[in-house]
Amino acid sequence: MKRIIALTLSVSMAVAASGGGYKVDYDGGSLPGLKSGADIKLFIEEGKLVVIGKNTTTNIPAASIKEISYGQDVHRRVGAAIGLAVISFGIGALMALTKSKKHYIGLTWENPEKKGGFAFQADKGEYRGILAGLEGISGKKAVNTDAMSVKN
Repeated sequence: MKRIIALTLSVSMAVAASGGGYKVDYDGGSLPGLKSGADIKLFIEEGKLVVIGKNTTTNIPAASIKEISYGQDVHRRVGAAIGLAVISFGIGALMALTKSKKHYIGLTWENPEKKGGFAFQADKGEYRGILAGLEGISGKKAVNTDAMSVKN
């Protein structure tokens, strides 16, 4: 019984220590010490956005956020379809018809000390929550980059 209680307490403490936030993939930008594809954690707090990477922490004041953008990258699963076609042509053909979506969010900021921006890929179940949080702390409306048209 003591072991079960100790295990339950240790698991609950580990969950509490993780501290919430959003786990996202850094896609690129001006955050120091981060490379594209790095796992980062976003914490949307009152008055600021905290970005924690492997060896770096960046605080972005909410008042300095200038633009929030979002978009999707939709592509067919051709590689997976070819792999399945080796085993079963029918399943491979059906797999080629499926699509995969990646959800991207971009952020730019400017304050007296520094300008910057970065893009990250969010989980499909969390990107709306991240957008709502960023809009809430910054007062800026997120722009859908998929709906924008380019004029020459």
